[in-house]
Amino acid sequence: MNFLGDWYLWIKALHVIAIIAWMAGLLYLPRLFVYHAQAEVGSPQSELFKVMERRLFRAIMNPAMIAAWVFGLLLMADIGAWSDAWFHVKGLGILGLTHMHHLMGRWRKAFERDENQKSQRYFRMMNEVPTVLMIVIVIMVIVKPF
Repeated sequence: MNFLGDWYLWIKALHVIAIIAWMAGLLYLPRLFVYHAQAEVGSPQSELFKVMERRLFRAIMNPAMIAAWVFGLLLMADIGAWSDAWFHVKGLGILGLTHMHHLMGRWRKAFERDENQKSQRYFRMMNEVPTVLMIVIVIMVIVKPF
């Protein structure tokens, strides 16, 4: 362990930057879906939302998620945290965020094909899931309650 040596803090900083970018997307994309669900299919607003959603997902969220995973796995291997209970809870939270990411990708594609069947209320509720998962993850990392 400790194979990162002097690079540890750089990798940690890059991990935090990636997490911030990923969370920004996870919190913003469902909000776009709320407004998109209100727009009439084929309207200029709907077409604008499609562009915004695609760019956010592909240019920010996907690279940020990949970077967060890569840097996070490097840090995990370096500190050997996988035997701690807090880390397992954090891992479940990360899997939850990753699942939400993929669900948002499906929802985005449904909007892109003008096939969305979900209401704005649904997307308002789904907008809260990443927040709850983030709270759990941060508590696990900072407090390490067990």
